[in-house]
Amino acid sequence: MKYLHLTLRQPRETRHPMQNAIADHEAIHRADLLCWNFGTGEDEESLLFYVVGDDVVYEAALADVESVVDYDVTSVDDDTFYVYVDQRTRETDVDFRAAFARRRLVVVPPVVYTDDGETAFTVVGDAEDLRATLDALPNRIDVDVDQVGEYDRRNGALTGSLTARQREAVAVAVDRGYYDVPRTGSVEAVATELGVSSSTASSHLRKAEATVMRRVARR
Repeated sequence: MKYLHLTLRQPRETRHPMQNAIADHEAIHRADLLCWNFGTGEDEESLLFYVVGDDVVYEAALADVESVVDYDVTSVDDDTFYVYVDQRTRETDVDFRAAFARRRLVVVPPVVYTDDGETAFTVVGDAEDLRATLDALPNRIDVDVDQVGEYDRRNGALTGSLTARQREAVAVAVDRGYYDVPRTGSVEAVATELGVSSSTASSHLRKAEATVMRRVARR
């Protein structure tokens, strides 16, 4: 059983407004799409998200989204909450989903929307259909195939929550001794390898660490 872990980037104007809200607001860190139902009515769908961030900021942004019909926010603690959403299906979403339709594959939750404006998820299925899906994605979407191989949930549960850039930064940090005890590498060394500033490298590492630790603690 083959799988791909993908990171997608698309133009701001075609992203869902809530993806842009996550990217724009420092108070919203990530939204995980846990499950969905595209058969709730003509051109309508229901979705359940787990969100890390400020629920007041998130709900204010959600209330302004034209396609949203109804929603319910349930707090978990100070910075995590669930969101149930009923919304009208957007044409750009139909275009995107067509690449996955009528093929022998499944998308494995969560679908992670990050504060970098990226979408990351795992898709499992027939190898030929996986290749066909990549070819069928709209040209406006840039795709990174971050991982490929035989599917094993035990190994992918944590790393699948990270963006492509975060995984790259963590891999470089491990190679450079940043996580050795005692530490033998620096953020500056990671930044040089990645070709970015030290502050950007540090941000990638901190976000990756926060995501993994929240998953370990189930928050």
